[in-house]
Amino acid sequence: MEFVKEFAIFLYKSGIMRFGDYTLASGKKSPYYVDLRQVPGHPHEFRQMIKHLRGMIAKDGFADSIASVPTGGTIIAAALAVESVMPLVYVRAKPKEYGTSRRVEGVIRKGSRAVMVDDVATTGGSVADAIAALSDEGIAVSDAYVIVDRLEGASERLAEMGTRLHSVLDVRKIAQILGAEGLVEPGILEKFG
Repeated sequence: MEFVKEFAIFLYKSGIMRFGDYTLASGKKSPYYVDLRQVPGHPHEFRQMIKHLRGMIAKDGFADSIASVPTGGTIIAAALAVESVMPLVYVRAKPKEYGTSRRVEGVIRKGSRAVMVDDVATTGGSVADAIAALSDEGIAVSDAYVIVDRLEGASERLAEMGTRLHSVLDVRKIAQILGAEGLVEPGILEKFG
């Protein structure tokens, strides 16, 4: 729990998690924004995050490889694969139009199990799409891991596919920690219900 608390505070104090009026890539309005692509710019915190994630995965079960969603999860998954000494498989948004024209890259072993990694979960669409692409290659994914769950339906969507979603933090937990530390106003917390 200590890491989770420290990491939530780090996300806020570093400006990686911001509160205000934001428009997301989907066009949807949001009272906060999380840009986890900035975390690798803070090597100590990035390494701690990877070690924590590795511990979560080791505790939850066995996998043959680490898989990632483009592009937010790729750097996290690559660091996690190195830290875990596991192969990395990544899924392109669409097959490349040259060379092998593959959508899934890496050493593919039919019948193997991978854990899916992404930075943020919202509705679960990109993770579900990547899991389907891996399934087409004969790779099973029963667990997906994200750093932050926005609590907007990803867990339920993935559960319908037989995949459990795990997160280091979710937006409610971040808001609770920041509120308890006096870093955000109570009005901000109410936006998370």
